[in-house]
Amino acid sequence: MPINHFAKGVKTVPTTDSSRVLAPPAPPGWDERAPELPDFLLTSPVWTDELVHESGIPVVDVPFLTVGGGMGSFAMIDCLRIAGVPTNQMKVLTNLRHPWENYAYLTGVSQLPPHYRIRSDASSMPDNIWGFPSYAVRRAFRSRSPRGFIAPLWNVLTENVFTDYWTPLAGEVFDGMRREADRVGYWDCVAHGQARMVRRRAGGGYFTVFTTQGAHKQRVVYRSGYVHLAVGYPSIRFLPDMQDYRARHGSGHRFVNAYEPHEQVYTDLVARPGTVVVRGGGIAASAIIHRLLNDREQHGAATRIVHLLRTYVDGPHGPSRFMRRRGRLGWAHQGFNWPKAAWGGQLKVRLEKLEGEDRRQLWELMAGSTTPYRRGWQRQLAQARRDGVYTAVGGVIDRVDRAEDDRLAIVYRDNATGTPRTLAADFVVDATGLIGDLRSHRLLHDLVEVSGAARNLWGRLDVSPGFEVRSLRNGAGRLFAAGAVTEGAYYAPADSLLGLQYAALRVTDQLAELGFCHRIGSGRSIAQWCRRMRGVAP
Repeated sequence: MPINHFAKGVKTVPTTDSSRVLAPPAPPGWDERAPELPDFLLTSPVWTDELVHESGIPVVDVPFLTVGGGMGSFAMIDCLRIAGVPTNQMKVLTNLRHPWENYAYLTGVSQLPPHYRIRSDASSMPDNIWGFPSYAVRRAFRSRSPRGFIAPLWNVLTENVFTDYWTPLAGEVFDGMRREADRVGYWDCVAHGQARMVRRRAGGGYFTVFTTQGAHKQRVVYRSGYVHLAVGYPSIRFLPDMQDYRARHGSGHRFVNAYEPHEQVYTDLVARPGTVVVRGGGIAASAIIHRLLNDREQHGAATRIVHLLRTYVDGPHGPSRFMRRRGRLGWAHQGFNWPKAAWGGQLKVRLEKLEGEDRRQLWELMAGSTTPYRRGWQRQLAQARRDGVYTAVGGVIDRVDRAEDDRLAIVYRDNATGTPRTLAADFVVDATGLIGDLRSHRLLHDLVEVSGAARNLWGRLDVSPGFEVRSLRNGAGRLFAAGAVTEGAYYAPADSLLGLQYAALRVTDQLAELGFCHRIGSGRSIAQWCRRMRGVAP
């Protein structure tokens, strides 16, 4: 088995079906075999019951609706079940087989399979809003040896001082979500198909257009008072140089994105010597380089790695001694994708008070590609540098062409001098980012262009600190959004496991004020935690 500095304490891959790396779900869209909507509905941002009735499309009433069916929808349903909402009062519209499917796919293709550690805190648990017992405590009590019991507890007690941050394996997260989904009756809420659009209803509430899956697809309109959008990433982001290369050469075999299937890169490099350029400085880039170095150590691959970084970091950096990141030899190091104070500390409080350009500046100060500092992986990188098989350089790609020998000719601009340089390689793996534009997602594009949803300074949906899309409030109806589509709003780590839970709790609080559910106060919280520990439904 390959050396895995991204795993800790576990040597086997989880065997449950829920921890498989799955094929990607169908792209956002909709089955054209279902009859199209009439023009008077397509062009109107506000629909009346009479207009919908005239269209002949069946209407289904449900008080609460969440669109997406991923981890954000799962967190929302879990919180509402804990708050006392029965399953027949909620519906999940999704084209996913289970909530972790898209996440498992993205982490799998970016070289973080189920037996690898993800970048998440031990208490950031999608299946447990209380965060206790944490993943580390679970691991300890499932161990059959004294050392296996002590190691995870010692790790979380001394993390980032004597040990690396303790983070769970991806498979542990998926297994926990499966058990919680069974407990709260999540599957009873699910409708499989594709949501196309959300429109305001005259008099309050919303209509959501949906196409069911199956041999006989049917158009359905859901009428609800509350809608929650958790559609994940609008799309995978392909940078202009990659789009240009593929448009000219019609092939993505050698110039690939980290978040699309690219196993052929590793297979070819094991079979024959080659050079690969890895672009990016985040967790995906570090996992890909880790895989390439493992293939050298375990399978004898003669691979040379050139690591291209837009921002080459070689020391602590930041605006002041109180706001600094570690950095060394090109990498910017941070335990998690945001500073810990952004989850529930001073940075969170500051961000919620800022508006406009001031908020953008704080976002930009906290943002940026980083990767955790893990001692085992650092030793592996150091050895690769000594062997001359890994080189990190600062630069930005100007153009990628196909050379006469079918390799790639990469022209990049050196950061230090601005001088154009040419580099020959067999492959380029782009791991610079994941979030695409809202316009690339059909439902979000329609929400902005037709329904009139406002955007924030980063081009995402403009939401309140409570994750409400304020521009689409409709009478007593409320429309909420969570996850990557709210980037640039009042909560920086909105696209993290803990951030999705935080958004769900904030939405639950507002729905409790509106009388839709119970408030999760101290008494209910303790009682529901006890039920969860006994495996009893809410």
